[in-house]
Amino acid sequence: MPTPEQRLKFLKNRVKPTLFLAVGLGVAGGFVLIAQALIVAQLVQRVMIDGAGFREVLPQLSWLPPLMMARAALSWASERVAFAASAAIRHEVRNDLFRRLLDAGPLRLKGDRAGEVATVIVDGVEALDGYYSRYLPHLAVMALVPLAILAAVAPADWISAGIMLFTAPFIPFFSILIGRGAERLNQRQWQTLARLGGYFLDRVNGLATLRMFNASRREAELIARISDDYRRATMSVLYVAFLSALVLEFFATVSVALMAVVIGFRLMKGGMAFQDGFTVLLLAPEFYLPLRLMGTYYHARMEAIGAAERIFSLLDTPAAPRPASPRPLPAASSLRISFEDISFRYTPDTAPVIDGVTLTLAPGERVALVGPSGAGKSTLAALLLGFALPERGRVLVNGADLAQCDPEEWRRLVAWVPQRPHLFHGTVGDNIRLGRRDATAAEVARAAALARCEEFIARLPQGVDTVIGEQGAGLSGGQARRIALARVFLKDAPLIVTDEPTAGLDAHSEALVREALKELARGRTVLAIAHRLAALEDADRIVVMNRGRIVEQGSRDDLSRAGGLFARMTAAGEEA
Repeated sequence: MPTPEQRLKFLKNRVKPTLFLAVGLGVAGGFVLIAQALIVAQLVQRVMIDGAGFREVLPQLSWLPPLMMARAALSWASERVAFAASAAIRHEVRNDLFRRLLDAGPLRLKGDRAGEVATVIVDGVEALDGYYSRYLPHLAVMALVPLAILAAVAPADWISAGIMLFTAPFIPFFSILIGRGAERLNQRQWQTLARLGGYFLDRVNGLATLRMFNASRREAELIARISDDYRRATMSVLYVAFLSALVLEFFATVSVALMAVVIGFRLMKGGMAFQDGFTVLLLAPEFYLPLRLMGTYYHARMEAIGAAERIFSLLDTPAAPRPASPRPLPAASSLRISFEDISFRYTPDTAPVIDGVTLTLAPGERVALVGPSGAGKSTLAALLLGFALPERGRVLVNGADLAQCDPEEWRRLVAWVPQRPHLFHGTVGDNIRLGRRDATAAEVARAAALARCEEFIARLPQGVDTVIGEQGAGLSGGQARRIALARVFLKDAPLIVTDEPTAGLDAHSEALVREALKELARGRTVLAIAHRLAALEDADRIVVMNRGRIVEQGSRDDLSRAGGLFARMTAAGEEA
């Protein structure tokens, strides 16, 4: 399996022409630098040694301003082009991550903390910037520009060229030697940051609970402890980075000083021309500069590799299976759903969550799914929604195998009303339009009316244009669920799957939601996960699950008389 760095290098193929342009501009800047040094050395020779006047050196002197401006322009352009390449890759990686999360679905991401995922998508991807905008372009410049300088120095003084050739390898060698443990340290730093992000977001979401149980101080101490772990991990990385930079500066400075001493003695003894010696002294610092900068950019490489490990682990999350050649769903205004001997497990080494379920939902039928916690109700609904495929058996929609159909086409025909609907930061109208983005204002208003939202929307400061916070901040629980119902009315799908949307509501809000649900169920097939026995009044049929199997089904009266699990739950007054 390729390493994280090999996969990072593979990503550069997406912007290879842009990176080549950045390298070309950087190398061109190096050639301009060599020309500038040669002209300056010749000017000093003619003025200081040969005694030439201003008019005699003016033609050469006039070349310096344009060369200096050209060098600055090339350096700026190289940085801008490299940054553009980096920005393009980061944009594509974020899109890849988002698409992968959508393709994987909620079942495969159950074990991932939202805060950790957000940290990877934001900070982790941002850490790739230095790798593509500085490290990779500079790696090529580091190889080409010193060679060009060496080629310019060798004809003037082969001894200085030999010193350059001998001392240059020591700089990257010791940098790599010192930085060998940096990759592990960077990975530890990013793992700690992701853990801190996930933990912090969890605690912010549960702030009210922490305050009610007087646990906020204890949690603050835990966050401080994780933050200190991150501080120590960061300081370890910086220690290696600064030590590497110190070694690079030391060897570069000693190498330039050695050349200066050798050139000085040779000039004193007349063994070297002044212009040649001055040319070498001008170019020597520039010869070692790319090698010295490599220390800074090597740290950017290590940081990117540390972040890449988590990025690629998310990108490697298995996607929900999709058919290679999806078949179109049969056109129909009503749907017949059939589960045929369905089995499903989350991981191969665990027991089946759904085990041999066979069930049919007739067009327009309202079926309630009940059972104790962990019976498999939500998993069965997830299979119907297309979040995963069964490991055995088939889900049929009007006779077509759902596994062979396009998931996106299928989801246009099904609507989901969860117990805790997610409302996004934005206007009320934007949240309703999630059901259908191209809906007109009149269609949004009609959906809101059907969902019994008219009254409270009219009291909002800007009506449907009122901005609400994430998770419906600014609305009550009942209002948020009616907004979710308005989405479903707007979508107008023939199949509705609900997960007890009235749970935890006050009597007035529950009555409004129930009215809206009755309106919604007319002429549609409904599968309702019921956690409370009171939610079964409108069901045509009740299906009872236990330990991943259907243990009984029928009307409420028939099940109550049968004396099975449903009757025992009813007698005990348990939630379904």
